Amino acid sequence: MTDTNPGYIVVEGPIGVGKTSLARRLADSFGSELLLEGAAENPFLERFYRNPREGALSTQLYFLLQRARQIQEMRQADMFRPVRVADFLIEKDQLFARLTLDEQEYKLYEQVYAHLTLDAPVPDLVIYLQAPVDVLVGRIAKRGIHYEQHMDAGYLDRLSQGYARFFHDYDAAPLLIVNAAHVDLVNSDAAYQELLQQIARTKTGRHYFNPMPVSL
Repeated sequence: MTDTNPGYIVVEGPIGVGKTSLARRLADSFGSELLLEGAAENPFLERFYRNPREGALSTQLYFLLQRARQIQEMRQADMFRPVRVADFLIEKDQLFARLTLDEQEYKLYEQVYAHLTLDAPVPDLVIYLQAPVDVLVGRIAKRGIHYEQHMDAGYLDRLSQGYARFFHDYDAAPLLIVNAAHVDLVNSDAAYQELLQQIARTKTGRHYFNPMPVSL
């Protein structure tokens, strides 16, 4: 990753934290290819939010196969080395699986995962957005995606804790942990420019960015 070419950036974080919106703006800033996980394309997702036990396995397998396909396409195009920004990290797929599947379902999921032999490119930078559950609930309600309105706050809390555990030990790529609780990184130019400066400085290791609160 250079000062002018950020290479491959992944924006991650729990549902409602703003990762897709930020990924879009970063891709626009860097003139890069944008890779999105395509949650709206998953035909099982609404069923999952209405009845998690009924829809968990089909939802998770769909996402796994979808992401595997995206990674394969990415690797096939790797010879051209385009700048890329994505709103998902393939390794976090297992985080969701552990959270939503029962023991037998998870064993099946693991078998499918193993046979896919996923070999994702390593990001040049991972941006992990954090925000409290009440903030996530408010942002989910504000964006008004109908099937998300069935989401339980307890699920969001367990998901946020799962992300925190995952990134506590993450060292595969440089990691920038961003407190996104009180800022709008997409619509506040001042906060966004601060973030770009932090991105340019994050070359190795683990870093924290706590921008000044901005009215949302």
